[in-house]
Amino acid sequence: MSLRIPASALTALTAAALAAGTVLTAPAAGAAPTPTFLSASQMPPHPTSSWAAGPVTEGFPDELGLCVSTETVPAYAYRHRRFRTDLDTGAVQMTVVAGTTARAKALAKHYDDLIRTCADRIEASSPDVEAEGRDYGTLPVEEGAHVRGLHTETTWGATDIALLSVGRDDRTVTVVQWGQMGDFHDAPVAAFKKTTRAAVDKLY
Repeated sequence: MSLRIPASALTALTAAALAAGTVLTAPAAGAAPTPTFLSASQMPPHPTSSWAAGPVTEGFPDELGLCVSTETVPAYAYRHRRFRTDLDTGAVQMTVVAGTTARAKALAKHYDDLIRTCADRIEASSPDVEAEGRDYGTLPVEEGAHVRGLHTETTWGATDIALLSVGRDDRTVTVVQWGQMGDFHDAPVAAFKKTTRAAVDKLY
């Protein structure tokens, strides 16, 4: 699911990300095992609908563009997998393999910083949207993961909640996003932390 923010706001957010962050230069591709993705059964349980998983696809997922932009890390080989229910709930997982552990560590921090500052950038770029971010802490899995939440509400009444996490296993970084209509009371934080653990553990 994509949070429903006007296209003008997305354009402004991309520009803000470029202004706020340091561009990370991608290394030359090196041989590395292919990371494994989450399955539908590892998504946070939905009270009335089951999850379905799409195929693993090359490229950067549009769903992450609200907070995390590929513009600051343009040359990596991204892969992603989308998940959906029959209702207005969706998720996506993205993975990227860096050339060195140090680059992967910097990339994970960069993504987490973009998510941490996302609410402020949304409000600065779109006066019709109120946004709030929350920090749900870190998880001791492989080289670590960080879980955050983001709630947006528009002046015309649209309200959406997302949970996002960034985790790393050696040279591989994964970003997971879950989202639906609602607010923080509707966010399955404990279940999403379990999903994040599984995502990082399952990479290799």
